[in-house]
Amino acid sequence: MESQLIIDNQTVAAKSGATFTRNHPHSGEVVTHAAAGGVEDAVAAVNSAQTAFLSWRHSAPSERRRLLLKAADVLESKTPQFIEAMGAEVGASGLWAGFNVHLAANLFREAAGMVTQIQGETIPTDKPGTLSMTVRQPVGVVLSIVPWNGPVVLAARAIAYPIACGNTVVFRASEASPKTHTLVADALVEAGFPPGVLNVVTNAPKDAPEVIDALIAHKAVRRINFTGSTRVGRIIAQKAATQLKRCLLELGGKSPQVVLDDANIDEAVKAAVFGSFLYQGQICMSTERLVVDEAVADEFVAKFAARAKELVMGDPRVNPSCVIGPMVASESGARLNAMIDDALAKGATLACGGKADGAIMPATIVDHVKPGMSIYGDETFGPITTVVRVKGVEEAVAVANDSDYGLSAAVFGRDVTRALDVAMRIESGSVHVNGSTVQNEAQAPYGGTKNSGYGKFDGRAVIDEFTELKWITIEPSVQNYPV
Repeated sequence: MESQLIIDNQTVAAKSGATFTRNHPHSGEVVTHAAAGGVEDAVAAVNSAQTAFLSWRHSAPSERRRLLLKAADVLESKTPQFIEAMGAEVGASGLWAGFNVHLAANLFREAAGMVTQIQGETIPTDKPGTLSMTVRQPVGVVLSIVPWNGPVVLAARAIAYPIACGNTVVFRASEASPKTHTLVADALVEAGFPPGVLNVVTNAPKDAPEVIDALIAHKAVRRINFTGSTRVGRIIAQKAATQLKRCLLELGGKSPQVVLDDANIDEAVKAAVFGSFLYQGQICMSTERLVVDEAVADEFVAKFAARAKELVMGDPRVNPSCVIGPMVASESGARLNAMIDDALAKGATLACGGKADGAIMPATIVDHVKPGMSIYGDETFGPITTVVRVKGVEEAVAVANDSDYGLSAAVFGRDVTRALDVAMRIESGSVHVNGSTVQNEAQAPYGGTKNSGYGKFDGRAVIDEFTELKWITIEPSVQNYPV
């Protein structure tokens, strides 16, 4: 596969002519040759976006809606291409790739419906004959940076919402999924968006710091939205702060699923399997902790392990029916194996699964996990999850909140009033009662607390993220001032 930069709706090579390759995470074969953009390319992309903003900001809502709806249709038509690209670049199953496209198309349609909801308000004033009001205006060029793990839907939200609000976007694609990300941009070009409304920059991993520095520092860039690790998110936030630029950050997670003593165990198990092992557990809101009341823990773990053992492991390119594919990098295996060794040495047990072989790892459940084990608090981001046994509701809430992260959570219990009380007390950006931690709907606000970042994607919350609120008064042409 080939991937180029996209500037002014044209696919172009890097000005230096440099390229880089993306290799399959398990076989090591080259799957994508991509343009390795540099600082000069980054600046050109922002300049193009700034020029386009001067006219796009005045585009009619109906025009933005028409183009966003068209992009959704084009995106869906590319589903086979996305399945191929995601399988090759990031080891995704057809299920996960198709789910990504479905969510992304819905997101574009939701953004299309939002274009007439960007509204101000009138404000009471003590000044006679004066109209006081607010308006919302687009901010300018938005820099969007997203990772490889949900490449279509994460790219869609980082592109569609700023554009719907009248901004232009410079999209910095992930080095791990350059072809997948440029396919998203292709859909907007085919839909007929004007040149410069969306520009795409890809770069070699070694060039990332200087390219991102140049993008953040460019005077025309007025907002930065970043989805990725907490470690990198801190760096992005620090760099943006020196430029006095506002960020929207969706970072890491250690999402808990709380299973109370009155939970429907079979339903809790189904949600745990889905939340823990969909796309090898490499989703920001993957279920990394099962906080289970000891009264039902033995039953839950037995049923959970039995279901996990049934999940087919393999290469989705060879076996489209497999659920557990390779992780994004072979280095992931060594990191997770070290966590397993540490946990077992400190008293944990394996309910199923086991060690990774490079990027390949079976669905693994580590039981009897306690504080002091690295796997208790650190992100795993792989096909492995933990069970922490607790006694009663108060301990369940305390353990669920015993984390640096707060992105997504779930609570299972038949007494919905009690489960809702638990949900209200969990420190997390979203909590689902009797549902999985892995959930996303374009009309609902999504974002984290604590080390999971700040700001909200999706729903009307994005209007605040990607517009400026301006106060305007219209006053009598003749007034008396005290001075």
